[in-house]
Amino acid sequence: MGLSLRTWVASILLLTHLVHGALGWGVDGHYAVCKIAQSYFEEKTLVAVKKILPVYANGELAAVCSWPDEIKRRPEWSCTYALHFVNTPDNECNYEYSRGTHNDKCVTGAIFNYTSQLMFQFHYNLTEALMFVSHFMGDIHQPLHEGFVGDQGGNKIKLNWYEQETNLHRVWDNKIIESAQEKYYNSSLSVMIHSLQHKLKYAWSNDVPSWESCPPHKSACPNPYASESIDLACKYAYKNAAPGTTLGDDYFLSRLPIVEKRIAQGGIRLAATLNRIFSPKPSIAAA
Repeated sequence: MGLSLRTWVASILLLTHLVHGALGWGVDGHYAVCKIAQSYFEEKTLVAVKKILPVYANGELAAVCSWPDEIKRRPEWSCTYALHFVNTPDNECNYEYSRGTHNDKCVTGAIFNYTSQLMFQFHYNLTEALMFVSHFMGDIHQPLHEGFVGDQGGNKIKLNWYEQETNLHRVWDNKIIESAQEKYYNSSLSVMIHSLQHKLKYAWSNDVPSWESCPPHKSACPNPYASESIDLACKYAYKNAAPGTTLGDDYFLSRLPIVEKRIAQGGIRLAATLNRIFSPKPSIAAA
């Protein structure tokens, strides 16, 4: 008997709390990115995505967006572990693809690779490619996934989130999102997603076109997203978050807008990428 979506998500949430390491957004963050993305799919994209998704997803991309985190520690999938992040040299607050990537084994390289698979399709597992692209588009928008190599993107920075012992990476993966749900969204992920969609429609509406943009003839353009992330990591994630400190309201209230906007940007850019692949606009013929 198959698991219900709620049971499935709950089981993965438990796994997320038990496993250490670079997880990208937690399950809630990845779910929100993909839920937002699907609401911006063009009709052909929606048809294509639903055709590619595994049956158990019931047509919901968000249902499978944490799959790459579930499998990356299995021996047969260990080669995907390095695809979730980019290593930035300590105290360098700028992004360079050639510096942070070895043989394209990083999150930007992975986005280029799997979008290419979705475009050309031959001899590729399109279901896996779709799930990887959708997950990595979330990862690249989590600022500490472009964090410093010396502290493993904040994983080695042990501190307290209010009264809970944790690390800085997990604060950005989960704790800020969880605290926001408890404080502002009636402990509901759905309510939080609805709020982000409302902000996209009104508060951020003028920004969305620039978030969607990509150079001509490119289906994916993740390098600027990584550049944004390391800049935000330096300005907000690492700032006032030394080992042993306690992060409370000051940190939470000033960083929550960053987290919410990055989730929204991830959703918009995932949708735009998949729309370029599955619903390409015809080129304008010369007069």
